[in-house]
Amino acid sequence: MKRRQLLRTGLAAGATDTAALAPARPIRHSVPYAAGGPIDVTARLLAERVKDSLGPVIIDNKPGGGGNIGADLVAKAAPDGLTIGISAVATHAINPWLFSKMPYDPVKDFAAITQMVRVPNVLVMNADTAARLKINNLRDLIAYGKANPGKLNYGSGGNGSAGHLAGEMFKRDAGIFAVHIPYNGGNPAQLALLSGQVDFNFDNLATAAPNIRSGKLKALAVTTLQRSPNLPEVPPVAEVLKGFAIDTWWGLVAPAGTPRETVQRLNSAFVTALQSQEAKTRFAGLMAEPVPNTPDEFAGFMKAELVKYEKVVKASGAKVD
Repeated sequence: MKRRQLLRTGLAAGATDTAALAPARPIRHSVPYAAGGPIDVTARLLAERVKDSLGPVIIDNKPGGGGNIGADLVAKAAPDGLTIGISAVATHAINPWLFSKMPYDPVKDFAAITQMVRVPNVLVMNADTAARLKINNLRDLIAYGKANPGKLNYGSGGNGSAGHLAGEMFKRDAGIFAVHIPYNGGNPAQLALLSGQVDFNFDNLATAAPNIRSGKLKALAVTTLQRSPNLPEVPPVAEVLKGFAIDTWWGLVAPAGTPRETVQRLNSAFVTALQSQEAKTRFAGLMAEPVPNTPDEFAGFMKAELVKYEKVVKASGAKVD
């Protein structure tokens, strides 16, 4: 029997070690966002760390459709352990409620491998605006909003973006009203905040951190349940609004039907990489916290996030046709 036939036989049985297949067919890692962003950077770092155990892992950037294009590539790939991809809060929790038509089922079409990271979002104000309105903390912002209904506004990277949904959750839980002003992306939204065009934003901590450190932005709260080790002096929103939690996360998935033993091999390799000191150091520079876990834990987490965002997206009224 020829070597190629032997490889195919091993894949069908789910018994061939993924690393042994790598010289013939490297693992393709679909990243549903453009090269150079935090998700791409972390994917490339881990690909480098697992090559000794899994063989070459080739990053395949497939941006577009809010992440749906790259995620769909994984959903429709052969479940042989040679195609993996990124699942993110957008692709697996927000988009299914935001888009009228989805090319994949976020639960049925994927096998969870492990969560990779969590990146807190942070509620920030223009520092000059905060000083003018005498807002020093989250309670001050809520008190101002209640005393001045309709006078606050906030920006985001667009309808249905993480910043938009965080703002809607905050308004609902705080019992205040603020006008949402959508921009065409996170950078324009941040520029609007820095120039004083909007009063507050919910921004990614990695993006906001330089302006927080420079004093241009005032951080009022992070959106994780616990304080972030990267911004330990800033309390979570949950200290004032119990249970409030909305952050950016992403992880690894394979096509549904991938053999359990193959998923476990992938999990072992990537969890080891996530626990390495190099990964922790590099991720810290992106304000990202490694969150290695089991396939079952990650699958349960994604299902819970999907349920949570159904209510948030529907309450926001955001829709993409």
